[in-house]
Amino acid sequence: MTGRAAAWAQLLRISAVSTVPGDAVVGAVAGGSGPGRGTALAAGASLCLYEAGMALNDWADQEEDARERPQRPLPSGRIQPRAALAAATGLTATGLALAARAGRLPLLTATALATTVWAYDLRLKHTPAGPAAMAAARSLDVLLGAAATERPAAPGTDGTSALPPGPGPAPVLGAAALMGAHTLAVTSVSRREAEGGAPAVPLAALGAVAATTALLARQRAPLTLAACTAYAATAARPLAHAALNPSPPLLQRAVGGGIRAMIPLQAALTARACRSSHPPRARTAGSLSAAALLGLLPVARRLSRKVSPT
Repeated sequence: MTGRAAAWAQLLRISAVSTVPGDAVVGAVAGGSGPGRGTALAAGASLCLYEAGMALNDWADQEEDARERPQRPLPSGRIQPRAALAAATGLTATGLALAARAGRLPLLTATALATTVWAYDLRLKHTPAGPAAMAAARSLDVLLGAAATERPAAPGTDGTSALPPGPGPAPVLGAAALMGAHTLAVTSVSRREAEGGAPAVPLAALGAVAATTALLARQRAPLTLAACTAYAATAARPLAHAALNPSPPLLQRAVGGGIRAMIPLQAALTARACRSSHPPRARTAGSLSAAALLGLLPVARRLSRKVSPT
């Protein structure tokens, strides 16, 4: 990939795109359903809003990148700032339009997500509230998947169809909280990736990864354990190296590992959410979705060798 296409791939950080659709899947399965049309619309909306945030981030950081990372697409002149802003605006509009097709509640959730993304890039990124805003965005992404996915009806004894008792909001909120907590940890590390920092931040992130792994591994299902193992292996080692030596290259590597680790975390949350109370079809769809998410991890690794996710 060369020239203009490579510049846009770098601007939009395409190696991180595979970390996004799993949020909608997690929300759908945690809410008691298998992924469906609404989930696909939510995933499409999430992808658009995520990429809008990437383009807007570089537009907002032009002066900083000119000093610290002059090779980025905007300071190097490979992409004009107005083109990046236009892309961010168009992708946001497209994301909201996709969410609107899934219903009113998904549109409201996507609007909150878009507002959080724009507020982070334009105002909150360099404030103490920055990591919390990023965590909120990732949690809202999970909630968008839950809001957009309809629960399947089960046949009743009288021949009619009715919704079976759902799991309630707790599983969805719990999954959203765990995705948000991981995002908070990774974003906190990323704030010092250009100039280096103290070992306490990557060490705290390493502790968060260990706690999340231990929590999810309580469910001894093979698929959940496999996803937990992949999550810990992807995130923990680079964070440990960064804690020992918090230099810019190792912090950047830790951030990249933390971003890719979202994929097996999503797989673990999806597998964990497949309960016996789910309709059989939803359980099967959830398990297949968790396995498919795990399959995205090597794809993300290969892409990250060509385009940095940070």
